[in-house]
Amino acid sequence: MDSAAAAVCSEKTSEIIKICQVDDVQELQRVCSATVPERYIRNGDDRPDGAGVEVRAQERIPVIDVGELQRGGEGELDKLRLACEQWGFFQVVNHGVEEEVMEEMEKVAREFFMLPLEEKEKYPMEPGGIQGYGHAFVFSDDQKLDWCNMLALGVEPAFIRRPNLWPTTPANFSETLEKYSVRIRELCLRLLEHIAAALRLAPGRFNGMFGEAVQAVRMNFYPPCPRPELVLGLSPHSDGSAVTVLQQDTAFAGLQVLRDGAWVAVQPIRHALVVNVGDTLEVLTNGRYKSVEHRAVASGEHDRLSVVTFYAPAYDVELGPLPEFVADGEPCRYRRYNHGEYSRHYVTSRLQGKKTLEFAKI
Repeated sequence: MDSAAAAVCSEKTSEIIKICQVDDVQELQRVCSATVPERYIRNGDDRPDGAGVEVRAQERIPVIDVGELQRGGEGELDKLRLACEQWGFFQVVNHGVEEEVMEEMEKVAREFFMLPLEEKEKYPMEPGGIQGYGHAFVFSDDQKLDWCNMLALGVEPAFIRRPNLWPTTPANFSETLEKYSVRIRELCLRLLEHIAAALRLAPGRFNGMFGEAVQAVRMNFYPPCPRPELVLGLSPHSDGSAVTVLQQDTAFAGLQVLRDGAWVAVQPIRHALVVNVGDTLEVLTNGRYKSVEHRAVASGEHDRLSVVTFYAPAYDVELGPLPEFVADGEPCRYRRYNHGEYSRHYVTSRLQGKKTLEFAKI
């Protein structure tokens, strides 16, 4: 690109950001298809393959058969325990969410992101907000941005919903998300029963203490990037949830999990779902099960779509390590706190690894 064209691109980029009040990555990619604006370019070790950054492409996260867990398979329960202890991430198959439900959810999410910008802007994410279309976790003008557009919505309980932010186009978006969310919620309840059993707790221990659990969904769209080696699709972070369930398309392995100081790519398995331990379970188990940093990288050739469900205790629930995990002289690593307070802390903080969990540490 010559200097004149670069100047036009820069001017258009500024116009997009100013008019849209969000850095719409799809528009940036359309207008400036050969360059990456400075705010997206990461520094040194923060780049996907920066100096000192190790990526293990051949390593695989565990795969758990939920059907076998439902049948009472002790071997599968041991696999689940090891996956939670050693990885904090695993994929699930035979999970009970119908393929057609998943495919329809992916279809309407993709259709939404393909809409003209002016249509998507009818559902704006407010600055510093977490619901609507835009870019979450941005709190300063000099903050590096992720190569990603988001649509985030509260689902349950009903009082967290913002109906004006639920798209009316595609026409079946709300109906599809409702159906999908019911099935994912059922899966979360089953998974938490098995996770409790793997810890030798009563299967209903977690579900019984979560109250009217909070469920939210975030759809992430990562368009192709002309310089993917310079950007991140989503900054490294852990989740504030109890468990997170992610559906990803099979375009490429964009999700990476930090393990033993190296990034492991999560290879997509068709119709599988990716599950990870959130900060809440780390606190409740006093660190036996740990939430794990993860990030998303971009591709120079492919776009990528993910649908992420966060499942967490009710906001009025008091949390802290369970007595079973501070017995026999085991030190208590986390204080008791109100989950609503932690949620407010999480959503008003930048994504910076596991820094938000310092809120709960003693």
